[in-house]
Amino acid sequence: MKKPELLCTAANLDELTQVIEAGADAVSIGHERYGLRVAGNFELEDIRRAVKIAHARSAKVYVSVNALFHNDDLKGLPEYLKALEKIGVDAIVFGDTAVVMIARQIGLKLPLHWNAEVLTTNYETMNYWGRKGATRAFVARELNMDAIVEIKENAEVEIQVQVHGMTCIFHSRRNLVTNYEKFKGQEPKTTGMDRKLFITEEKREDLQYPIFEDRNGTHIMSAEDICILEYLDELMDAEIDSFKIEGIMKDTNYNVKVTSIYRRAIDAYAESPDKFRGMVDGLMDELRSIQPSHRELTTGFFFKEQVY
Repeated sequence: MKKPELLCTAANLDELTQVIEAGADAVSIGHERYGLRVAGNFELEDIRRAVKIAHARSAKVYVSVNALFHNDDLKGLPEYLKALEKIGVDAIVFGDTAVVMIARQIGLKLPLHWNAEVLTTNYETMNYWGRKGATRAFVARELNMDAIVEIKENAEVEIQVQVHGMTCIFHSRRNLVTNYEKFKGQEPKTTGMDRKLFITEEKREDLQYPIFEDRNGTHIMSAEDICILEYLDELMDAEIDSFKIEGIMKDTNYNVKVTSIYRRAIDAYAESPDKFRGMVDGLMDELRSIQPSHRELTTGFFFKEQVY
C-alpha cells in the first residue's frame, strides 16, 4: 500500500529536528514576510540549516510563500525565491498568482504547492493550477470526506489534506486587536502568538478562539482541533498523497507526540488494516491525554454536509 507523506509544521530548528525524528517525512516552515500563519519566523540562514538537518535525515523542507501580496510586498520576492532554490528547499507553497508569475520570469525550477485556503474546493481549479506549474494542491479545510475523495479521483496533481490541528477561520489585513486596545484606552502590547490571546462568543463563552496579529494583519483560529486519526484508513484507501499536522500555537512536546502517533497509525495501516484497527483506540487515548482541556478534538467538516 502507498504510504502518504506525513508533514508537520515547525517553529524553530529544534522542533524541526524533533518532529522529523518522531516520524515526519517533511516539514513546513517560513517567514511572516512571505507566508501566512507560519509557526515561527525562519530567516534564510535558518532555512539553510533546516534543509541540511532535514536532508541528512531523508526528510523534505517546504517553505510557505503563501501571503496575499500587495504591490509593495513584491519587492524582494524574486530574490527570495532564487535564494530558496539555491539553498535547496524541496518545494514552495503558494497561494497568490504573483508567485507563479515571478517563478516563471526567473526560471524557477522548484516544485510549487498550491494552498489558497478556501479557494481549493474542486478538482478543476486544482488541475488548472497543475497546468500552470503546481505539483500539489492543499484541499480546503471545509470539505467533507466524499468531496475530498472525489477530488483525488479526478486530480492531476498531488493532494494534501490537514489531518490534525487548528485552522484559520478569519483573516483581516487590519490590526483588529491593536485597534481595539487603543479604543479601550489601553497601551497596545505585543499581539503575537506568544501572548495567547483569544476571543469568545457571548452565548458560548467556553469556546476560545485564539487570535493574533503579525505583519499580515489579524488571524482568528478555530476553537477546536481537527483530528482524523480514527479515519486515516479512508484517506489512505483514497491514496491521498500528504497528511498535514498543523502545529501552530502548540508547544514542541505536543507536536512531537502527535507526529509520533500519526506515524505509528500510518505504518500500522500500511502493514495491515487489522493492525491499525487494533491500535487506533489506544492511539486516540494517547492523543486525548496530551490534548489541552479547552480544545476539543473533532472531525471538523469531514463528515458534515456544507450549508451554503
